[in-house]
Amino acid sequence: MILDGFKVAKKIRKKLIKDVLQLKKNNIFPKLAIIQVGNNTSSSIYIKNKRLVCQEVGIKLEEYNFDDSVNTKQLKKLITRLNQDNEVHGILVQHPLPKNLNEIEIFNMINPQKDVDGFTFDNIGKLYSARNCFVPCTPKGIIRLLKEYQIPLVGKHVVIIGRSMIVGKPLALLFLQENATVTILHSKSKDKEKIIKSADILVSAVGKPRFISEEMVSKDTIVIDVGINYDNGKIFGDVEFESVFKKVSYITPVPKGVGPMTIAMLLENVVEACKENNK
Repeated sequence: MILDGFKVAKKIRKKLIKDVLQLKKNNIFPKLAIIQVGNNTSSSIYIKNKRLVCQEVGIKLEEYNFDDSVNTKQLKKLITRLNQDNEVHGILVQHPLPKNLNEIEIFNMINPQKDVDGFTFDNIGKLYSARNCFVPCTPKGIIRLLKEYQIPLVGKHVVIIGRSMIVGKPLALLFLQENATVTILHSKSKDKEKIIKSADILVSAVGKPRFISEEMVSKDTIVIDVGINYDNGKIFGDVEFESVFKKVSYITPVPKGVGPMTIAMLLENVVEACKENNK
């Protein structure tokens, strides 16, 4: 069975449209600011998709584009201004940044109350201690998708391939909050194939096209494909979809799987930030 992130995200956006209309009746207008550095193709596609859904939901969008020559001081000046602007409720610095910039330092310039990507130390710390916070959008979207399909998580063995601060680590924390048992695999892990075979839920966020083959997964595994890989203008995930689909119980497609859920969670975070700012 396909875990249709596109369908679930559409349902979430419909609710957000109602929320935004209610805010606008009170003369409150949710606004998101996106900062992009460089001309990364994937980033440009993500921002285009975010722009379209912001228009659909009714969230105002400000975009700031810099070339690779921008320095930390210039970005800090902009982020400081956006932090102080009461009409801006969410600030997002599009990942990845050029190697000459320190991502962690720049993410932590954002006011945690406007950190709708959930990457500041403040929000990461709150997530670690299971306190209310902005949760990184892809992990949040994965958990929401599984719950929409009423897939039990308690006691399940979840194997996550990838330990990034964007997906792997925060997702592990969210699964632990759901009382799942979590294993994170990375480049130095031993017996990877054996561990992957043992997964009830397998999440691949490794960024290698068709990395997961039919032989690597067990029957009835639930497969979440986070990978976005481009080849001759086409998008592929980390999973060999056609062969793995025939074997497992649930699988997310690429596209229309995790991607739409990530954007839906971003918009949800923006609306929540707006509500919190206008209590």
